[in-house]
Amino acid sequence: MIIIKDKYTLKNLIKNSIVSFVPTMGGLHKGHEYLIRQAKQKSKNILVSIYVNPKQFNSKSDFNKYPRNLKKDLKILKRNKVKYVFLPTYNQIFNFRTIKPIYLSKFAKKLCGKYRPGHFRGVINVVNRFLEIVSPKYIFLGEKDYQQLILIKEHIKKNNIKTKVIPCKTIREVNGLAYSSRNKSLSKSQFNLAGIVFKTIKKMMGKNSLKEIKFQLNKLGIKKIDYIEKIKIKNETRLFIAYYIRQTRLIDNIKLN
Repeated sequence: MIIIKDKYTLKNLIKNSIVSFVPTMGGLHKGHEYLIRQAKQKSKNILVSIYVNPKQFNSKSDFNKYPRNLKKDLKILKRNKVKYVFLPTYNQIFNFRTIKPIYLSKFAKKLCGKYRPGHFRGVINVVNRFLEIVSPKYIFLGEKDYQQLILIKEHIKKNNIKTKVIPCKTIREVNGLAYSSRNKSLSKSQFNLAGIVFKTIKKMMGKNSLKEIKFQLNKLGIKKIDYIEKIKIKNETRLFIAYYIRQTRLIDNIKLN
């Protein structure tokens, strides 16, 4: 496993290679490991980046408390036989002018975009920069962050970027909670509650209204729900939710058809 901190060194190492790129903010878990396994099916040249992007956070405190454990992350990547690990600094990512402009569709103003102004512009900004540095053949993204996945695909298509997006299914904990770096912020009881939330939604979503589902979640102790919505994207409908357990914001989506 080769650890790279300089983008020019990285470019020289991967020049003329077919690269499978897995961008992360660290706090690695089984969801990330699944992305890596999928990436291996396309190329032996797996590149995983670890960079906590300040531009996609809505508050400095949220950025500062985001789970970080680089030593553990590197052990996971080594165990998964990742070839390249990119650990850039802020300056490495943002000290150049991009060739491609940021593209955000109207979908960026819905769901998380409505409650986290500027979030998706920050996401697309950093992804666009990574794509210009790495020029990967493939980028692997989890469906847990489905809105983000759609917006990245639209940005790539609009700008005729040659990278192919490979969507990967959501990997879940035993209790049904989608794997997320933020799960590390939950106590045992909060983790169990999050599992009950998932099971409640699964049970009710086919025969109950969103209002009824929200009422039931409130009864479970979920007092703050940013949104719970059903949205049709192309030929499929998904239920999207963002809610809080104390200070931890959790998001999920479930395919309905």
